[in-house]
Amino acid sequence: MAKHDQSTGDTRGDPRAGAERVARTLRGAGHQAYFVGGCVRDLLMGGEPDDYDIATDARPEQVEALFARAITVGASFGVVKVREERHTYEIAAFRTDGPYEDGRHPTQVTYAGPEEDARRRDFTINGLFYDPLAGEVIDWVGGQADLKAKTIRAIGDPRQRFAEDYLRLLRAVRFAARFDFKIEPATRAAVIEMAPHVSTLSAERVRDELVKMFRRPGRGRALRLLYETGLLKHVLPEIVAQVGCEQPEMFHPEGDVFVHTALVLDSLPDDASPALAMGALLHDVAKPRTRVVDETGRARFNQHAEIGAEMAAAICRRLRFSNDETTQIVALVKHHMRFMHVTRMREAKLKRFLRQERFDEHLELHRADCRASHGDTSHYDFCREKLATLPAEEIRPPRLITGHDLIAMGLEAGPRFREILTAIEDAQLEGRITNREQALARALELAPATPP
Repeated sequence: MAKHDQSTGDTRGDPRAGAERVARTLRGAGHQAYFVGGCVRDLLMGGEPDDYDIATDARPEQVEALFARAITVGASFGVVKVREERHTYEIAAFRTDGPYEDGRHPTQVTYAGPEEDARRRDFTINGLFYDPLAGEVIDWVGGQADLKAKTIRAIGDPRQRFAEDYLRLLRAVRFAARFDFKIEPATRAAVIEMAPHVSTLSAERVRDELVKMFRRPGRGRALRLLYETGLLKHVLPEIVAQVGCEQPEMFHPEGDVFVHTALVLDSLPDDASPALAMGALLHDVAKPRTRVVDETGRARFNQHAEIGAEMAAAICRRLRFSNDETTQIVALVKHHMRFMHVTRMREAKLKRFLRQERFDEHLELHRADCRASHGDTSHYDFCREKLATLPAEEIRPPRLITGHDLIAMGLEAGPRFREILTAIEDAQLEGRITNREQALARALELAPATPP
């Protein structure tokens, strides 16, 4: 791995340059300091990490004495966060962990040397150290060989590594999918054997791991690996029901609902948001529940989008998604079938459809849905063309009148207000009303229908 070139340009915003300055400060005070973990793995694979973690023999109090902007965040684990220019770096003391009794936390932590620290980590590709000043990789666990062999392998006894933190069962799948690596047999066997233990993890930790898994390329393989290892039924049993749920071949030549969902995930853009990733995962979650076969022998999934939205809301609550993210995920599931009607929508209805919050994500889900099935993206293209040609003020025009105007006209507030205001906005969106005077006149026409 080539050494980082800092010879030209402003390196204050460069996370690696900042990490090297932190390491140099520690070394200058007589301490060991290495890059460690995922940043080393990513550098060896040709990437440029966003985050750099540093391992050292310095104790937290010694680190705090060396850096003006330092705060101890994990005193019992020897972890300090240091702010250097525009980036924050996690500096952890070399340590070994005592027995784990809860599947996450060691009963005790002991300061140790770098080799012992490497051997307590999860997978060999994450147990590599790098000396940023000498430009040398230090490998006590065989991580470089496994990187070359494209293999995910637990360090030491895989059952022991997983028992230390059951989240590692999901991490094994995430790394295998992200890098398109295989999981070596003993590690894979341990994942399958210990899969039920993921049920003991907090919903928040499972959620965060799933989001990381499905936001990155390799999402479809991640879903398949979750199923093959038995993890899926413990984190998302609703998706397991998609396996073998057959669909009409004329619309879905790719296969059953599970196959389709994996392909949709793979068709998402690389930078998919958490909501888009989860919306894609759950967009057909209700198909197994709603599947019926009509008199012609064709499978139908009536109201699967609406029922799927209810199921998605329940899943989001279970996984502790925020209210904002839940709202968007549910909207993506609920509205994903409406695209088939866009060319026949009335102008007002179409404009309302196009102005949904985060509509770009609805578009991306529809495009992925089409690419993963029949391949016809004409409705996607139609919406893109409308968005490109319709001025923003036509899609979301300023309101001409409000409920206060209706009250001033002598109407009593109630459900009818919404009907009148919606009718006026429909006319405005369709160009039949263009100013406040016309809107007020139309309200007067509609008012007689208001109950006394």
